[in-house]
Parts: sequence; C-alpha cells; structure tokens
Amino acid sequence: MESGLTRAWVDVDLGALQRNAGAIAARAGVPLLPMVKADAYGLGAVAVARALESIDPWGFGVATVDEGAELRNAGITRRIVVFTALAPDDLREAHRYELTPTLSQPDSIAEWQRLGGRSWQLAIDTGMSRSGVRWDAVSTLRDAIAGFPPDGAFTHFHSADRNDGSVDAQESRFRTAVDALPARPSLLHTENGAAIEHRGRSPWQLARPGIFLYGVASGGEIKPEPVVHLRARIAELRTVKDGETVSYLASYRAVGVRTIATLSIGYADGLRRSLSNRGAAIVRGRVVPIAGMVTMDMTMVDVTGVPCDVGDVATLIGRDGPALLDVATVAQAADLSPYEVLTGLRSRVHRRHLDHVA
Repeated sequence: MESGLTRAWVDVDLGALQRNAGAIAARAGVPLLPMVKADAYGLGAVAVARALESIDPWGFGVATVDEGAELRNAGITRRIVVFTALAPDDLREAHRYELTPTLSQPDSIAEWQRLGGRSWQLAIDTGMSRSGVRWDAVSTLRDAIAGFPPDGAFTHFHSADRNDGSVDAQESRFRTAVDALPARPSLLHTENGAAIEHRGRSPWQLARPGIFLYGVASGGEIKPEPVVHLRARIAELRTVKDGETVSYLASYRAVGVRTIATLSIGYADGLRRSLSNRGAAIVRGRVVPIAGMVTMDMTMVDVTGVPCDVGDVATLIGRDGPALLDVATVAQAADLSPYEVLTGLRSRVHRRHLDHVA
C-alpha cells in the first residue's frame, strides 16, 4: 500500500485545479494573482503553485512572510504579494525573500524604502474595515508616496457574492481613492473569484481568485470542478443491535440491526465534530450517514446494506463514482463556511497531489 494511504489522506486533483484556474482566467480576461495563502487553503502551497504555473499567473498571494519564504525556497520565482500588514522585522524578512508587501502606513512605507525595497502595493479600505488606508484618507499619504510610489493598489470586496449594490459602491470608492494618488499605479485589482464569477470580465489589470480554484463556487455563471477528495479507510466493522448506541453521549441509537463501520479519521484530522449525526461519507459509491459523535481519531458511519470490508476507502469530501460530497455540502452540514472546512484539514492527513482523480 502506498505510504500515507493506510489511514486518512487528501487527494488533490491538480488537473481540476488547473482547469478551474483556466476557466476563471478566461472569464476575467486579465492575468491572475492566485491566492495560495494558508498552505493553498490546506492543500499544499508549493504543489498548488507549481501546478498553477501552467496558466502563467502574474504572481501568487500569501498572508505571511513565512508562506512567501516557503514558496521562494521551493524555487517559485514569480511575484509573491503578502496581503497582511507587516511589522518591521517582517518587512526585513520580506526584503530578504524578495516579497512584495502591501502597505498603508507612512512609517511602513518609509521603512520599506529604507530597506531598499522596490515593489510594493497600496492597500485601500473601501468598506471591509479590516486593513488598508481608508478610501477617503488616501490624500494623507501623498507625501509618503510622492517619491516612492506603489506599483499596485487594491481593495477587497466584503460581499462579492451578493447582488446588494455593495460591489459597485466599493468600486466607486476605490476609483476615488486611486484618483487621489499622486500617480496612478500600473497594477490595480479588486476582484476575488466570486466577483469574477458574478461580473465577468475585469476592468482592472489583475484578478485574485481563491477558493474557486479549489472547487467552491459562489453561485455565479461558471462552476468549478471538485479538487479536494478527503479519504479514510474502514478500520473495523461491527453489528449493532436494535436499541444499542454508538459513540460518546450515546447520541446515535440503532433502530433495528445496523452495520457500523469505524473510519480512521476524526476531528484531530480536521473532520469537524459538528458533523456528528449530520454529515455523511461515501462507501462503495453510496452515501451513508455519520452515526454518533465524531471522535478525535475515529468516526463511525452506518453502512447497513452496503457490501464493504475492512480496508475499503470511504470518502468524506469529494467524489467516489457517481456520488459527490462537495466542500460546500459538507460545510453546510457542519454549519461552517467552506473556507473553514478546507483550512481546517490538519497536517497529519497526508496530501496526495495527482494529475487526475477518478
């Protein structure tokens, strides 16, 4: 048996990832700045970035200097933009690894210039109220950037998947902010994957897709292919009699005689406890319910009527034959966002990067 496949693992479909990137790039009509922060949403940043080289992205987006350094140490030479505010020590490390910081404070801009940094981007807050200079306060930075202008500026939509007018309002603020700069940066970008899904061609120079690449749609006009397939093996099979219980708190009680399979995966692997008695798995192409509480290292499913054996593979996220439990479906069952489901997959779950997942 292949190493890492004895217990639980994630199959990452790099072919589907590339096709998703191609689809969003074609719709945007501009180069991509794919977001590979948080270890590419839990899927392995280095492998994902290497796979995305096939679409010739402008660069890659990360959240921390360490994430950028990991890509540099793996031989990634494209631009890497760090999309969080950085402390002075982080700026020094960003310079060391030739990363592009996103700045919005006069002292940070001055420090980056003192370090000899060249490329940087201006973060503009148009309503997210998370980071960046307010759109109506950009003029306060004129002196700081007059002799050291950014090569890019951007904002972030807070509700790109909603038709509530907020995207237009934020974009109008962004235009106002850009017009207030001493010079117009050559690279402007506002849109994540959801914005491109809903709006189509970008009016800017770059687009920043994230979770769409990894197989999660936001209800727009294009649909991504599944990329993530979380698997675990059946470790034990047992017969539970009528009225007997399964797992902690006895929250599952058998109605009639049931066959229960114990899977080698639990919440310490990232299978959320909130899926207890609510989630499902696919065994031999059939969807079966989680029975009882998800435990730290094991999870039980009701496989009554499904011909299966110890060692068979169960799918907790993804496809098995005609059956599919996509990330959004699992997230809904767990009362979580899809982002939490993906980034919550733990490091002890082996990642297997494949060109194609059957």
